[in-house]
Amino acid sequence: MRLEGGLGPALTAQRLAPYGIDFLALTIIQGRPGTPMPPWRPFISEHEARWLAQQLKQGIRP
Repeated sequence: MRLEGGLGPALTAQRLAPYGIDFLALTIIQGRPGTPMPPWRPFISEHEARWLAQQLKQGIRP
């Protein structure tokens, strides 16, 4: 639960720094074909995906 990877790449703020909120939200909504990242469109809205992307960009706070 530290977002340091497992099946996929790390989701730390440092690793996600080069990517914009829109790109991350779109990745959450559409998934990444050929990877373990499924599309979440059936389960969350675009607004929720943007919120999640913003939280990931901020990183974990102890």
